[in-house]
Amino acid sequence: MLERTPWQAPDPLRRAGRRVLDLLLPPQCLACGALVDEAGALCGDCWSKITFITEPCCAACGLPFNYDPGPGVLCGDCARRRPAFDRARAVLAYDEHSRGLVLAFKHGDRTDAAPAYARWLAQAGAGLLAEAELVVPVPLHWTRLFARRYNQAALLAQQVARLGGVPYAPEVLVRRRRTPSQGHLGAAARRRNLRGAFAVPPGRRPRLARRRVLLVDDVMTSGATATACALTLLRAGAAAVDVLSLARVLRAAP
Repeated sequence: MLERTPWQAPDPLRRAGRRVLDLLLPPQCLACGALVDEAGALCGDCWSKITFITEPCCAACGLPFNYDPGPGVLCGDCARRRPAFDRARAVLAYDEHSRGLVLAFKHGDRTDAAPAYARWLAQAGAGLLAEAELVVPVPLHWTRLFARRYNQAALLAQQVARLGGVPYAPEVLVRRRRTPSQGHLGAAARRRNLRGAFAVPPGRRPRLARRRVLLVDDVMTSGATATACALTLLRAGAAAVDVLSLARVLRAAP
């Protein structure tokens, strides 16, 4: 049976409150600002431009295939070298149409979009979320967190954990070294840049031990950050690590 926490208004009151708010501040498209039917939505035009990532895809990294090769098939890169994480999935292709959404959320204080993005993540990663025992965000170094005021990955992870009914554990993974921006770096340089950047505090290891972790981030580019985090969590005792991101940079499937 569901129990209502003391601070929650009854459903009819919440619905009435939303209607009043919608009259005062009509909901707008997350991308272009056009009026939409409900908050956290895209207008039809923007929706049609977004590339949502669906199956068939690589069983490991989630790279979408142009045809269905059957279940459990790996892309060329994962077949040559299996990632440290078990599975990675993403909602959107990171391209010219989704870039504005992601950057506004990451750097433009559009934290109001977090609930909508979390719903997309929970749907795209339903299989991962169903098996997760802890949800952990990719951490920011404290200096970046101070400057930005929020960790976009943590906002997503907290909402995803709530939607999936899975414990949220932001404290088990920390970024102990501030790394230079990776935007201009290749895959190998990204891996070197992240070496030793993450850690699990000794006092947090018992919570992590033998648990399957769902690692949440905003964007997966080369997979270097996901790999570095996964290796850190596994060495600290996690049973397995899956990765869920809002967007990912796509490469051609070999």
